[in-house]
Parts: sequence; structure tokens; C-alpha cells
Amino acid sequence: MILKLSSLIAFGVAIIGLLFLVHHQHIISDNPVVIIIQISSFGLMIWARIIFGARSFHATANTTKGKLVTNGPYKYFRHPIYAAVIFLFSASLIAFPFKETVVGVFLIIAGLFVRLLLEEKSLNETYEEYESYSKRTKRLIPFIF
Repeated sequence: MILKLSSLIAFGVAIIGLLFLVHHQHIISDNPVVIIIQISSFGLMIWARIIFGARSFHATANTTKGKLVTNGPYKYFRHPIYAAVIFLFSASLIAFPFKETVVGVFLIIAGLFVRLLLEEKSLNETYEEYESYSKRTKRLIPFIF
């Protein structure tokens, strides 16, 4: 119960960060670098969602029924959807290098990172192969972190 509540709170923090960016209009830019990063991030998110399937659309970061997904983008990093969201909104810092953007992006990253850690705890408990998968696959940035 604590895990689900913590995950829900972290999700709320990320949503607050998103709303903060929307309020300050610090997401959409005409900067070509930002556009490329955001389109690529959106593509990664779609690819990961297609590979993972429709089995996980819930507000809490808990595991779902089925086997551990390790193909597609999950072959290169454990959390491609979280990574895509983080990359998408972090690109805003290029076009909008303001303290408001930093605050919004920080809230998104902090909320998603807490969810990621809680999800990993659940995945470790659910799938015995998760430990070996996590040793060979990085969390958010392939081959780095």
C-alpha cells in the first residue's frame, strides 16, 4: 500500500512539473534542436508503448501480468518510456533557459525517478530474472546510466 501511495504522489509531482511548464508556455519551441529531440523522444515513447503493449496504463508504478519485456527499446534501457518523457521535457531547457523551466523539469524528473525506483523494487520482487537484466541494461541512457 505504501509503495502504491508513494508512486501516486511521485506521479502527482511530475504532473505538477508538467502543469508548471504548460502554464509558463515552456514546452513547444521553434528551435530545431528542441524539435528534433522532442520528436525523437515521442518516437521512442511510441516504440516502447507498442513493444510493451496495452497491459500497463495505471497511475501507480507496479508490475503487470506477463513476462518481463526485454526486447525493442527495453534491450537498450530499462525505462524507455520514462526516459522519453524526461528527454522530451528536458529539451525545453535549451529553448527556455529560465528558472521556471528548471523548476518544472526538475519536478518531472524527480517524480519520474521516484516512480522508476519504486517500480524497480516491484520488478525485482516479481521477476527473478530482473536482477540479471538490470545488470546488463542501463536505466535511462543506453550504455551510460
